[in-house]
Amino acid sequence: MTLSAAVARFWLFVITAALVVPSAAYADLIFSSAPRDSKEKEEALYAPIAALLTKAAGQKVTFTYGDNFLVYQSQMQKGAYDIVLDGPAFVGWRMAKLGHVPLVKFPGNLSFVVVTKKTNDKIKTLSDLAGRTICGFAPPNIATLEILFEFDNPARQPLIIETDNFKQTYQGMVSGKCVGAIMQGKIFSELDKEKQVGKVLYQSKPIPNQAFSAGPRVTPEMRDKMIKALLSPEGTVATQPLRDIYKVPALLPATADEYQGLGKLLRDVWGFNQ
Repeated sequence: MTLSAAVARFWLFVITAALVVPSAAYADLIFSSAPRDSKEKEEALYAPIAALLTKAAGQKVTFTYGDNFLVYQSQMQKGAYDIVLDGPAFVGWRMAKLGHVPLVKFPGNLSFVVVTKKTNDKIKTLSDLAGRTICGFAPPNIATLEILFEFDNPARQPLIIETDNFKQTYQGMVSGKCVGAIMQGKIFSELDKEKQVGKVLYQSKPIPNQAFSAGPRVTPEMRDKMIKALLSPEGTVATQPLRDIYKVPALLPATADEYQGLGKLLRDVWGFNQ
């Protein structure tokens, strides 16, 4: 074989390989969120946002349903998601472990209280609830994580009696089903306004709300374009159904400093303490 023929063959191989094996940089960017509803409902909810992000990034963004929290957490830990919307503890963990960067967030801060009955003289401080029952959402809900983090010994944490909403949580405490209850402070005040049966044992420090974050495959240029798109009038329309669910008037820019270190709240959740 002549030198020129060998060179021609080499370049033919290079071009063919480039055509056959697509670059990872041009594979779809995967967008997901903490699973809270059916696949059909969530795909319909997030499809306009995925389309918005596709247009902004110039690269296809595909929404992938998380199926359930075990699958969602497992896939997240593997770095399968490029763009994610979920709570502050997950955002903080992805920043520390996967190189994610916050994009935009829901406004306001999250703060929670632990309450018990005023007539319960045995329970005077949060630590008195160690080994006792507390009504609250199942972990990894941020409200529950915030409270469990205050108990250093996993063997001496409260026993969580799972509830579906804050009203059910409050009623569980009032009825005696649980010794304590984990709630948003404002909601507790509203529910306890008439009965006046509860007392606050502990109030957590405020932390930032849910946020979108983007991983390493999303370039800084893409991130900037996504932020602008999500905050634009077009983004307001695309996110309207989502914001209606959470009663969020508008999205705001998010900063890394706000979420730094919040991954520690996941220390007792399987797979996140590594």
